[in-house]
Amino acid sequence: MNEIQHAISAREKSNEGMARVCARRAAGIIIGEYLSRRGHTNLSGSTFDRLSIFVSLPEVEDQYRDIASHFLMKVNPDHNLPVDADLIRDAQWLAKNLLLENIP
Repeated sequence: MNEIQHAISAREKSNEGMARVCARRAAGIIIGEYLSRRGHTNLSGSTFDRLSIFVSLPEVEDQYRDIASHFLMKVNPDHNLPVDADLIRDAQWLAKNLLLENIP
């Protein structure tokens, strides 16, 4: 997936902010595909909207909801997430577990 590769590249260039942005975009694409495969139509192009829908679905297991919620968090004044999370790894995990795809 291109966005995950962009995230990895940004991290390699010590641009963690851009790495998070790209990982969030990847998560939005992954969640959008997951929702589409389950019959959700007219999905917003907004990553935030897609993630919000996903975490609100009663059939979504807690482990998926917990990972997806990392992408909805805002950074603190020091530009860090309030939890210890690796959004690139989380996006890869979602792709692997929701879409059954192995993403580098």
